[in-house]
Amino acid sequence: RKEQELDSKDAIILHQFSRPNNGVPSLSPFCLKMETYLRMADLPYQNYFDGKLSPQGKMPWIEYNHKKVSGTEFIIDFLEEKLGVNLNKHLGPHERAVSRAVTKMVEEHFYWTLAYCQWVENLHETQKMVSLFGPFSDLLKWILCHLTKGIVKREMYGHGIGRFSEEEMYTLMEKDMRTLAGLLGDKKYIMGPNVSTVDATVFGHLAQAMWTLPGTRPERLIKGELINLAMYCERIRRKFWPEWHHDDDNTLYESEESSEASKTYSPLQDFSFYSRTETFDEEGNSISQTPDTDYTGHSLFDSDVDMDDYRDHEQCK
Repeated sequence: RKEQELDSKDAIILHQFSRPNNGVPSLSPFCLKMETYLRMADLPYQNYFDGKLSPQGKMPWIEYNHKKVSGTEFIIDFLEEKLGVNLNKHLGPHERAVSRAVTKMVEEHFYWTLAYCQWVENLHETQKMVSLFGPFSDLLKWILCHLTKGIVKREMYGHGIGRFSEEEMYTLMEKDMRTLAGLLGDKKYIMGPNVSTVDATVFGHLAQAMWTLPGTRPERLIKGELINLAMYCERIRRKFWPEWHHDDDNTLYESEESSEASKTYSPLQDFSFYSRTETFDEEGNSISQTPDTDYTGHSLFDSDVDMDDYRDHEQCK
């Protein structure tokens, strides 16, 4: 197929993997991180699911004013310089240092244990989520997933973490998740009451455990003992991904102020430009609504779950 010409003049073109078919925006923590960051920074962007890697062999990558940038850290630095955005301007030097340390723990350590769970141990379930179409889609999905499994195992061995036993890898994963839960505590976001860049990173990874690994140890941990991480994921999902909805949503995370009208969802967008500052009704008319409110103007995302109520509910179950 002839490659489509893209005009990235004054427009952010985000290249990433295709949407999976289970309603989650991406099976890649880094793609989800990047798209969530763009929404947090309120930067309009256009998705392009061409499957083409960057010149450095990376995904995701962006084009802006015909400049290609890959690697989420370099993309964020580039956008901060060109567009003047900065989600970390409220952080002091110590908080910035902690934020970077957490980012590296998540991306250079926790990521690999997630990749093992996704593409090795839980490959059969992951294969069901991959979205491919055509007469040979099932065969192509099987080939793609097993190729990915081999690549992940090889890269994990080169990294070093893949040389441990499965039980040892899950021990490392649990330590990382408990570290994140302890750092978050009862705060709204990782670094306090305001969102920062590290939240896009942490959410992009924790969302995989929350919504793409059914029945696995990380899912049981995040939805069980480390419930503050589940609340954190829900908080970000509802604030920055209002169209992302699961039929099996846990009602424990619902705000008491939520109404039936607030549960009207639209599909995840593929190619159209996205900006979270403007919302349209079903007829395409602009309406006054922020990502923090439903159609009645009530807040949807800032009410936290009472932990005592949650424990009572678990005991009843």
